[in-house]
Amino acid sequence: MTGLLVGAVFGAVFVVVNAQSPLNTVTANLLRVVACLAAASVVAMWIMTARKERSVAGGPLFGRGYLIVVAAEVILLFGGIRVLAAWERPEQTNVAWVAFVVGVHFIALAPIWKDWRITVPGVVLTLLGAAGLVLASTAAVAWVPLISGVLSGVVLLTGSLTFGWRAVARPAKVA
Repeated sequence: MTGLLVGAVFGAVFVVVNAQSPLNTVTANLLRVVACLAAASVVAMWIMTARKERSVAGGPLFGRGYLIVVAAEVILLFGGIRVLAAWERPEQTNVAWVAFVVGVHFIALAPIWKDWRITVPGVVLTLLGAAGLVLASTAAVAWVPLISGVLSGVVLLTGSLTFGWRAVARPAKVA
């Protein structure tokens, strides 16, 4: 559940930061509110699951392999953004790069966590990031935050809500 909590928070951040023009103000604000409510729902599920199982420790999910993937992710995120700036790419390219790297990080974590279900959001985020990187070189650059940011956030929130609900609905582990 802790991984879902992180996914939901980052999903909400993707939506809140990137819901902007060319969307109208009402739509952007509605997306922000829904994203925050979805993240709050995952927080509530996290609390319920923690109480039910009496443990919120990450355990083997956050071991050495995880730390290596996250370290590589941080280097790629910040290094890539610096390279994009040096190449004088439009600012919107940054969100596409972030979505791409976050997607790849899910794919890399699947064999480490032995949970192939996370490749689904990983592949979708990678594709949304790649689409944004392509769009950033066109006249449609204004749509990159929606495609690579808002849609990536929706994917993270949907996945977190789905898997969170399944965790809450399953019986408690017997010690």
